[in-house]
Amino acid sequence: MVKYEHQLDAVFTALAHPVRRAMLTRLGRGEATVGELAQPFDMSLPAITKHLKVLERAKLISRGKDAQWRPCRLEKASLETASGWIDEQRKIWESRLDRLEDYLHTLEQEKGNSNGNE
Repeated sequence: MVKYEHQLDAVFTALAHPVRRAMLTRLGRGEATVGELAQPFDMSLPAITKHLKVLERAKLISRGKDAQWRPCRLEKASLETASGWIDEQRKIWESRLDRLEDYLHTLEQEKGNSNGNE
């Protein structure tokens, strides 16, 4: 459970920055080099590399091992883990809201019944 929570923390930390989200969006279209990922941003290469390391630590991307070309690839498993967690939370809150709606509806009916008896 602790490893799962650390993984979720790493994913959400990585997703918190717009540059990293943009990089993931780009990688969703296919692998890319560091230079290709850096191109849309007015940032130094060391800054881009730091963002990529955050994405790697979160296991959102992997980098190839080719000698001269190290393409970055999107790794879906970590996104699926985060998506699963979000889906679990959504189900919990939908259930709670459904129960609240039922309760409020019951109160409304009881109020209507008590007003009709007066």
